[in-house]
Formats: sequence, structure tokens, C-alpha cells
Amino acid sequence: MTDTALTVQQTARPTGFPIPGHFRFAESAVPDPAPGTALVENVLWSVDPYHREMMDGDFALHAPLEGRTIGRVVASRDAALPEGALVFHRHGWRTHAVVRPDEARLLPDFAGVPLSAHLSLLGGTGLTAYVGLTRIARLREGEDLFVTAAAGGVGTATGRFARLLGAGRLVGSAGSAEKVRHLIERVGYDEAFDYHAGPVAELLAKAAPAGVDIAVDNVGGDQLAAAVGALRERGRVVRVGTVGQYNTPDAPPVVFDHAAVVEKSLRIEGFLVRDHTAVQEELYEFAVPHLQSGALVPDETVVDGFEHIVEAFLSMLRGGNTGKMLVRATR
Repeated sequence: MTDTALTVQQTARPTGFPIPGHFRFAESAVPDPAPGTALVENVLWSVDPYHREMMDGDFALHAPLEGRTIGRVVASRDAALPEGALVFHRHGWRTHAVVRPDEARLLPDFAGVPLSAHLSLLGGTGLTAYVGLTRIARLREGEDLFVTAAAGGVGTATGRFARLLGAGRLVGSAGSAEKVRHLIERVGYDEAFDYHAGPVAELLAKAAPAGVDIAVDNVGGDQLAAAVGALRERGRVVRVGTVGQYNTPDAPPVVFDHAAVVEKSLRIEGFLVRDHTAVQEELYEFAVPHLQSGALVPDETVVDGFEHIVEAFLSMLRGGNTGKMLVRATR
């Protein structure tokens, strides 16, 4: 194990898209665990759209950032965190972290399941998709879905889970023709479109002329407005995120037909996945057998080297990933 630890710190608040100059790498000695804690050497990091939102005020400047991370316990002073164990925790954006048992979760060893799945389909991304479909939308067999940002981490997980849960027709929006092909050829979407190709409402009407029952929205803006317009009677909108507006603070507010919410008896509901951690074991029971059989495949873009974590994050914000964006240690 190296004697030097690296952390990523935010140095300024961005306006619009962040740039590399908004971050810096800080070196320090690898910390020693105090009684009741353990030292974890991180091996896999998640960079997520919500991190951009946190840059506006939730992340403290000149302090280590946070994020979903997997690491191996290399020194322990608490029996609940044995040395050699792989753990999930949120002290990310750093090579080493000292964690307490209540800050870390021992990862189960599922034969045939890649470690990265614990940050994608079995992690917060997959849990978001699963909760959105089963708890918020209350998906019923045969119902049709429209998913925005369908080629991202939550979007691909939503498509794959919805197919396994018996959904009807799946329609998605994505940011390039290549991603559209991936959704149709690999993920299981019936139809998808590049939202740059024209007015989203028109593209969605062509892709789903009979409308949809559920919209899982990760974007906001005109895609949310189009989704409301396409919903059938008693349709549901699951609001996951607003990635289309994180980097455009001056964007006008979304405009949609509010009368349709009443006239079609629609329901629009958002949620935070942190309020649904009790569903984690249910997600394992649902997804792990499908991962082991090959019926469920993670969609991931993996960048090697912690030194590239800022680049990976900025690339993800500009749509450089298909599926979940992850960073993997190279030593």
C-alpha cells in the first residue's frame, strides 16, 4: 500500500458547466484508523449527475468530496469491519478513507456478479431505477414507458428492469444515434430517438403514437413537458432528476399543460433514493439471479485510474458515457 493518499477537492463554485480548474488533487499521508474505525483503500468510484448539483453549495470548498465508493479494508480497529473485506461507503473522490461501521456496508459475495455491479445495477443507480418502477410508478404488467436520458445509468437500469418486470412498450430518449442503437439493440427498448433531432414532443409522438402509461424522467425541461403530453389517462411521471438543467441555471422553467394533470388524472411524484434504502435486499433478490443467469447485463463506462476521476465526471456531464460512469483503480 502506498504511503500517500489523494483526495479531490472543489476549489470554486461553477456557473454553467464545471471545468478542471474547479477541482484540485490534494496529497496527504495515508491516515491511521482510530479505535472503532477502519482504513479503506478505495478501488472503484461512482461519479453521478447529482454531484453537479452538490457543487452549487452542498460540497464544501477545499475539502474532500463525497461519493459512492467501493474499497477494501486494509487496517481495522473494529471487528465489524474485518481486514480484507470489501465495503461500500460514501467517502469517495479519494484513494483512502477512514470509516466507522455505521458508514460502511459489507458487500455480499455473489458468485458470477462483477464487483462493478454494486455501483451500477445493485448500487444507488439500480436502486433508483427499481424504486422508481416498483414504489413510485407501481408498474403493472403490460404498461408502456417513456424514459428520458435512457442511455444513462438510471435510464439503462430502468429499461432492463422494466423489461424483466413485464412492461409493455419501452421508448427512450438519448443524446446520439449511437446511444439510440445501444438502447434498441442491447438494452431492450422498442423505440428510441435522439432528442437533438427535432422538437421532443414531435419525436415522442412519432415513437409512441398511442401514448404511454409511465414516464421516468431524468432530465426535466422540454422532455418532461413532452412526457406529460404523451401520458394516457391515470398516467404517472416518476421524477428522478433534472440533469438537463444542472449546468444551465438561466434556463426557463419547464412549461407543460397543467390542465392535462387534472383532465387525465395524472400523478407526478419525485423521490430521493436515500429514503428507500430498506429496499436494498429486495433489489438483490430481484436482480442477482438475473445477473447470474446473464438475463441482466450492466451497462457501464469504466475509466481506469483515480487520476482521471475529474475527467470522467466532466465527460459524464456532457454525455460521454453509456450506462453507469465508473472509475477503477489501476494499482
